[in-house]
Amino acid sequence: MKTRARVTESHPADTADAELPAIHEQLMVFARELGQLYRLERSRSAELERVLRNLQDTYIATMKSLAQVIEAKDRTTRGHLDRTQAYGVALAKRIAPELADGPELGYGFFLHDIGKVGIPEHILCKVGPLSAEEWEVMRTHPAVGAQIVAPIHFLGDAVLVIRHHHERFDGSGYPDGLLGADIPLAARIFAVVDAFDAMTSDRPYRRALSLERAIGEIREGAGKQFDPEVVRVFADMIEEEPSPIWDRAESGLWDGGGPALVHTG
Repeated sequence: MKTRARVTESHPADTADAELPAIHEQLMVFARELGQLYRLERSRSAELERVLRNLQDTYIATMKSLAQVIEAKDRTTRGHLDRTQAYGVALAKRIAPELADGPELGYGFFLHDIGKVGIPEHILCKVGPLSAEEWEVMRTHPAVGAQIVAPIHFLGDAVLVIRHHHERFDGSGYPDGLLGADIPLAARIFAVVDAFDAMTSDRPYRRALSLERAIGEIREGAGKQFDPEVVRVFADMIEEEPSPIWDRAESGLWDGGGPALVHTG
């Protein structure tokens, strides 16, 4: 009697099942390698971000130190940078909160006069009035400041404040003679707080004005030197929210007659 050999046929599903563990192991290896690469890349990215943050912090610290050196040369403007930054950010939060979301606005306010580093010291520190020729030189500082910070991309729109903070709403300002809404909003905001701080600070040619008188002068300049809407919101802010920042202007001030000088240099 012949014995019939049994022929075992392999089913495709059985073959696939046999290969699954190997495929699974291979996928696990891929996953581990991808995880390692991802962690390495994250580590490199974190290190790069740390280096960039340090560079940014160093640059800002250097710019602030330079701005403070410039401020220190003029005894009449001591504290001006800190005060105008505080006024400006508070006002921006009321007018356009999105402007104050990032640090760029504060950078622009604090560094607004950085271009004065290019002004000769005999002009910058002159006690008496400037001549017409000296004023021409002084009026170059917004453009010089913009050139200094423009290559630093992380400063963003700070450059707009620095370049345009001496524009006037009626188009008679400098350096570009921009008119009305063509002036960047941040620069329109800063123009008001810059003039306010100048008026409420002692200068060699006059004593500081009282808050009431200074606000009156700011209102007088609405539509000419200043954006009327910015003036309205600023006046409301000063009247509604007394603060030590601007209360300090009340001590030892006069409220006498004569026109206040709204020019801020």
